[in-house]
Amino acid sequence: MSAPKDVQAAIKFLTWLDEHEEQLATLDQADFDLWLTSHPTQHIVIGSFIRWATARRLTGTLELPRRGRSFAVSFQTTDEYEGQLRRCLNDSTLPREVRIIGALVRLYALSVAKIINITTDRFHQDDTGSYLTIDRHPVLLPPKLGQLIKDQIDQPRTTTRMRRALDETSPYLLPGKFPHQPRNPHGVDNLLRQHGLPVLSARNTAMIEAVTTLPPIVVADLFGLSPATAETWARYANDSWTHYLAART
Repeated sequence: MSAPKDVQAAIKFLTWLDEHEEQLATLDQADFDLWLTSHPTQHIVIGSFIRWATARRLTGTLELPRRGRSFAVSFQTTDEYEGQLRRCLNDSTLPREVRIIGALVRLYALSVAKIINITTDRFHQDDTGSYLTIDRHPVLLPPKLGQLIKDQIDQPRTTTRMRRALDETSPYLLPGKFPHQPRNPHGVDNLLRQHGLPVLSARNTAMIEAVTTLPPIVVADLFGLSPATAETWARYANDSWTHYLAART
């Protein structure tokens, strides 16, 4: 990364991350695509910085844009989206962790990076239902998802007694290889893909659904986004509504 245009693109990108309260280390593909959409002239020059950052493990693996690639095609149809959500809530043949992550992505447009850092103290139940505090305010969960999360907390894994004891002391809802560390986000992405539950297109669809039915500030408050990110998603949804409708049909 040496050309002046490459450096300028990197500065613009890092400034955008800062303004949207995002971090390079936890940036996921959906928000990287959102930046590309809002900076269409930077698609080529940002590649040098992304490759440089990835090689030094400053960020996860991000897919660089190809000519003709459109962010708007990374959506799911209604049947795909609703069918996958039903699988997450009802299919007992799927691993429980896959069902929980898949449902959280599709219901609340959460990134894998955010999901793997959810701790067990963010969940509670009372007479009115099950709640998960994603950012500052508890969000009411569908009963089936609430039960899945409760079961996960009560019995994180069904492996050896020693491993189960270690997992029960972990603060994370979905313990990683080492119980006091979160799971690897790339491993989680691959796991969901293996079970036919892609993350990027599902999260994009859930986000568009959210910002077209709720005010951006409400979406930001409920889903733990910065207001600037929610506003950018809302503007993108408004500007690309016809493309979105085409993708959904």
